[in-house]
Amino acid sequence: MSWEGDLIYLYDQNASKIGIIEYKQFQKNGKEEKIPYVLLPLFHTTVTAQIQVTLSSDGKFLRASKVAASDKFTIIPVTEKSGSRTAGKAPHPLCDNLKYLAGDYSTYIYDKKEEAEICHKMYMSELKKWHCSEYTHEKVDAIYLYLKKGTLIHDLAKENVLQLDENGYLSKNVKIETIAQTDAFVRFVIRGGNGSDFETSVDECWKDRTLQNRFIEYYQTIEGEKVLDYLTGEMHTASYLHSKKIRNEGDGAKLISSNDESNFTFRGRFSQKEQAFAIGSVTSQKMHNALKWIIRKQGKSFESLTIVAWESDMQDMPFWAADTETIYSEAKNENSVKAEILDDDFKDDYMEDWDDEQETIYDGNYVTAKQFYNALEGYGKNIENTSRMILMAFDAATTGRLSLVEYKTLDAARYLKNIQQWHTTCGWIHYKYKDKKIVCYYGVPGVRDIADILYGSDSKGRLVINDKNGKKMYAQLAHRILPCIWEARNIPYDLIMTAVTKASMPQLYKKRANWERVLTLACSFVKRNLYERNSKEEWDVALKEDYTERDYLYGRLLAVADRIEYRTYDKEKDAGRVTNAKRYMSTFSQRPFETWKIIEENLQPYLNKLPAIEKRYYEKLLDSIYILFDVNDYENNSRLNGLYLLGFHSQSYTLRQYKKNDIGGEENE
Repeated sequence: MSWEGDLIYLYDQNASKIGIIEYKQFQKNGKEEKIPYVLLPLFHTTVTAQIQVTLSSDGKFLRASKVAASDKFTIIPVTEKSGSRTAGKAPHPLCDNLKYLAGDYSTYIYDKKEEAEICHKMYMSELKKWHCSEYTHEKVDAIYLYLKKGTLIHDLAKENVLQLDENGYLSKNVKIETIAQTDAFVRFVIRGGNGSDFETSVDECWKDRTLQNRFIEYYQTIEGEKVLDYLTGEMHTASYLHSKKIRNEGDGAKLISSNDESNFTFRGRFSQKEQAFAIGSVTSQKMHNALKWIIRKQGKSFESLTIVAWESDMQDMPFWAADTETIYSEAKNENSVKAEILDDDFKDDYMEDWDDEQETIYDGNYVTAKQFYNALEGYGKNIENTSRMILMAFDAATTGRLSLVEYKTLDAARYLKNIQQWHTTCGWIHYKYKDKKIVCYYGVPGVRDIADILYGSDSKGRLVINDKNGKKMYAQLAHRILPCIWEARNIPYDLIMTAVTKASMPQLYKKRANWERVLTLACSFVKRNLYERNSKEEWDVALKEDYTERDYLYGRLLAVADRIEYRTYDKEKDAGRVTNAKRYMSTFSQRPFETWKIIEENLQPYLNKLPAIEKRYYEKLLDSIYILFDVNDYENNSRLNGLYLLGFHSQSYTLRQYKKNDIGGEENE
């Protein structure tokens, strides 16, 4: 099935949701917010209304008010021309701007009076045709009867919805929700209908499915000649002015555009545009409406790049770009066990540098690989054998043209397997902020977090990409990481090297916690790279005490040196102080044998500051690592690969978890 067919199928399969306004909830700046979205009926679009007029069923004015910002989302019927109008004057069939609806609009403005009168006459002419047809509706009748009186501006001014200046004209300085009152959009509420033929109708025009269906029936009778629909192979009325507002309500870019008759883009191949390209109006409406709905429902934006993925039967599935903890948290899996509690002896030491906000506290729960597997198993129980995952990605090179840059389909079971493989083969211990808490999980960060870690800088204690041009990295990284997750392809090697290089320079980061995020991401990428090179090799955070690879052993030595010096620090006096091991880390990664001599010499004063039993413990630990070296490997001064970071972090992690009796009975951690 083509991407067009996938969208048409999506629209038809979710017909029960047509016209129902839903809300997508999310947290922003600590507050709960919601964004409305809807699967639009055919030949309808959404607008933001500023004024609401209430009429009786016989067309009498009852009241008017300004529309609250939280309730401005409005569904209206449109024609092909009005739905695509920019500088044109094509009126909408029912609800529109004041200059179309108000017969007395020209009386209350200083200039462009003739244009306003033309717009109103065009609107009333089209409304009358619907009103006089067999497909009329009691709400259409009420609106037509009222607007025939030509008193809309007068009534709105009387209700103090519109403000007049000292000359009795609409004030140019007054705005309604950032919109000049002269350009305000009006919607209608009809009270007191007899309900004889419209028992399921509601008072609000934008929510009335019976009104929407009547317009669909009416509009299909006035459409033009039927031609061959190039997508379905059937005879339908063609559409050449396709929808915009695809990625969001303010998006003017079109995915399909075939209205170029001035430059003749089809010249040399066809004599008429219909021969080159023709899509049925119903087909186009279904495609675009389904796409708008699914993007608003579950699409994700990475700056200009918008990516949306869904399961063919609309079952809940894990989001491909999410981190492991998010997938676990959002899974509806009753069999999932509670997250483990991280030991206090470890969290108090490690998390002290994360508490940069007074409200921030450590969550204490640790999401393990087992819980993640249980979550994916829960998703897998809900899918059928024929279930598929569909992904589409859109980007705009200009403000007017939208491009489909990715289209992928994948068996749903395979998708879950690839998601599991990504989070498993990149599995490492990570931390993140969530709801003013610090959460620990085993897995891999989300794609947006990866971009911040790789390309971000310190901003209020966090790693964030702030530069406007730099934010393009979100889209670029998402585009490059996507095949690694969806199709289990290898991670681009330059991304691995970027992570390793940055992790080798802890002095670049003001906060230790930010560097730790870079370090753990580098460990995830290096682990994945080792898996790609040798799939039989298993790697975990657990320390490999008998592993004799030179790079790994040098990483362990560096971690021990870092820990010895850190153990002598005073938490208050030495806050923010960087150890010699970290200060020399970049040089150490390039010339380990030469640099280790310097680090080891500087280490002796710190060893002497430790209690005797603790000093002996670390000396024995260093000796146990030295023994594992081959002499030639130890003296090899060539650059270390990313494996040394695994050794460094695993050894550091192990040392931080030691209990009181682990070093001979003395309290160490």
